Amino acid sequence: MYDVVLLVEQELSEPDAKRVVELHEDMPEQVKYHVLVPCHNAEAGVEASISALGTADLYGPGLATQRQDLAEAQKAIDSEAKGCSGRSVQRLRDLGKAAEGGISHERPIDALIATVEATHGQEVVILTRQHVVAEFFHLDWTNSARRHLKVPVLHLLEQDPQKENAS
Repeated sequence: MYDVVLLVEQELSEPDAKRVVELHEDMPEQVKYHVLVPCHNAEAGVEASISALGTADLYGPGLATQRQDLAEAQKAIDSEAKGCSGRSVQRLRDLGKAAEGGISHERPIDALIATVEATHGQEVVILTRQHVVAEFFHLDWTNSARRHLKVPVLHLLEQDPQKENAS
């Protein structure tokens, strides 16, 4: 079994799933894909923003009363991420490939490293959006993965299904 860990920013589109599978079509052994979707931590994000603004003293107590709202927001974020992971896994399975998936609230690179170690991953594919700013920030995912892992790491830009439908 050849294990490939996919770090995806959003749901794998059908064209992206096909591209990923095509990368491994000549493998002599069966390939299993492990889809990892990083999931934003709503409470940590709000607290970090308030701390960064230096206004924790002013808003800190108000944040405590909003814990329920943050918990509900986190449930919605988690639900969307789980759906993204599940639909991505299903797209790979529809192409006849073994696949499993999950979400993580850790830093994406920490979660990636842990997933590679847990699955004995032999390769990493990182898919990010085709947005200039997003691409700039997510190149760090690829560079960090290459520094921390002793497996091949490939960075792909997600296909834009609307552009493909137009051609």
